[in-house]
Amino acid sequence: MCGISGYFSPGGGQSAEAMRSVAGAMADTLSHRGPDGSGTWVDPDAGIALGHRRLSIIDLSEAGAQPMPSACGRYVLSYNGEIYNFSELRDELESAGRRFRGHCDTEVLLEGIAEWGIEATLKKLIGMFAFALWDREERTLTFARDRLGIKPLYYGWAGRTLLFGSELKALRAHPEFGADVNRDAVAQVLRHGYIPAPLSIYAGISKLIPGTIIEFSAEERDPSPRAYWSLSEVVEEASRRASGNDSERSDREYCDELETLLTDAVGKRMIADVSLGALLSGGIDSSLVVALMQKQSGRPVKSFSIGFSETEYNEAPHAAAVAKHLGTDHTELYVEPRDALDVIPKLPELYDEPFGDSSQIPTYLVSELTRRSVTVALSGDGGDESFGGYERYRVTRDAWNILRLAPGPVRQAAALLGRLGTGRVPGRIPKRIVRRLSRVGVRTVGDLYCAQLQHWTNATDVALESRDTRTFASDPGLWPDALRYPETFLFADTLSYLPDDILVKVDRASMAVGLEARVPLLDHRVVEFAWQMPSRLRWDRRGRGKWPLQEILGRYVPTELFDRPKKGFGVPIDHWLRGPLREWAEELLREDRLREEGYFDPQPIRELWRRHLAGDNWHYLLWNVLMFNAWLERQRSGVAV
Repeated sequence: MCGISGYFSPGGGQSAEAMRSVAGAMADTLSHRGPDGSGTWVDPDAGIALGHRRLSIIDLSEAGAQPMPSACGRYVLSYNGEIYNFSELRDELESAGRRFRGHCDTEVLLEGIAEWGIEATLKKLIGMFAFALWDREERTLTFARDRLGIKPLYYGWAGRTLLFGSELKALRAHPEFGADVNRDAVAQVLRHGYIPAPLSIYAGISKLIPGTIIEFSAEERDPSPRAYWSLSEVVEEASRRASGNDSERSDREYCDELETLLTDAVGKRMIADVSLGALLSGGIDSSLVVALMQKQSGRPVKSFSIGFSETEYNEAPHAAAVAKHLGTDHTELYVEPRDALDVIPKLPELYDEPFGDSSQIPTYLVSELTRRSVTVALSGDGGDESFGGYERYRVTRDAWNILRLAPGPVRQAAALLGRLGTGRVPGRIPKRIVRRLSRVGVRTVGDLYCAQLQHWTNATDVALESRDTRTFASDPGLWPDALRYPETFLFADTLSYLPDDILVKVDRASMAVGLEARVPLLDHRVVEFAWQMPSRLRWDRRGRGKWPLQEILGRYVPTELFDRPKKGFGVPIDHWLRGPLREWAEELLREDRLREEGYFDPQPIRELWRRHLAGDNWHYLLWNVLMFNAWLERQRSGVAV
């Protein structure tokens, strides 16, 4: 795993020495992503500079150093990620006459592009990646990102210079970067706790949408991304197969085929020239990944988990029980509240932009623990979105079956009260009634689901001078018409919550400590197969999701070790805000400070804070405000974030 960065100033004008200095400074901000080496490549005549920080995983020699030129000399690549089927692709390329200097996946990707072209190569890849490719012949700079958005890539113009990087701190290191806050993105932080692509917290800077390519040149400054993989097309193809009775397979046959596919996905991600382990929470997803690792390992797999003294947040005993049954070499660490609290000042620097998912704290702590022993770790992220694991899927479905019987005008009137209650928080309306009203008052089942995903429902009122942005998490009009609920919810989450929240959390937390996190459940073949399975297979008879994953895991682990309600990976932020974090939060939420900074209407925030201190739990909404203000404070301190 690595960090990439660089810039493109069409027309040139800078010396090679000056360009290397800037490119090197940009890359060095990403040293945590790549502590094992660095490099730059520049072409002053073309105005292109590529930077790279390396975390050596496969081929630890200099043959794997980047930026890397192709053997033919036409292309230069700065790449972040892993291609898990690189050995098979290398054999294919060697049969076509290509020769290799080393044995890293970077060279295979580069020579594949030289042989087959960019888009054709991307369609062959099994992996996670984001890269910048300079074509010396065409003088074009192409960015690409993996299908599910596991690896990040930011880009945008600063005057006449195009900047890019794995994290925003690399762009900030360029002398022309402006750092103007995107107020529309501020509203998204309030609404969701994250910033959905293509927005970023900075005006004019975008996140590349997963599964797309974008190509820049001196003549084409404002191209649009084009998709080389589309979940909509995957869903449409699955729908056609279902309507055509394409398969007569039994439930068991589906599970058998899925197990074979998952075993291969896990096995491919166990290839590394460095130490390997797994993050184990004891839940279905991580337990299945570890079980399939142990199945293919000749020695005990190294597994890692953390525990908390607060029982409602502690899954360590479950993880330990699974580890004992599977025979892994298990390490667990019980963290004290102080350990978690010490992470909070680091969050603005780790995440670069406001990010309100408080499970970022334990994710960082378990990554830090794991990195003490291994360099690569497999995780169970991604199973919920493909196999229906979130409890909100079932809750929304069941609630809608009742709520749809109410007349539309009644639901709309109640929705108004609900929005007022969630945003302005009238003191006489109890929170439980506010939430109930906001859900009863929706017009469609999609509205009901989006209401559950949103924190501040009137975010554009609270975030001053902001406009709303259509996203998959807030606008059911973007969802495929062919899908029935609750499959539509899975579709929306895969395109929004997964890449912009879950994968951001895992990438930044793991990379902050130089740990490569691999996610076999997000092998695109697994995702595609999940959509090809009959929808009835996702849920068991009790309405709980991930039935096929449970069936497969039951072949390796006794059911009683994992058959329990899903528990989030969290910390007691609500209690901490009334206790050890109160002074910190009060400073960031001061009314005069909010008014002076000018990003928020202070009144609803102060009212929410007052009610939280009185015992009501509004930490989800408040944490988003706090994370923005902490980020803003870090930025204004003059320290790059």
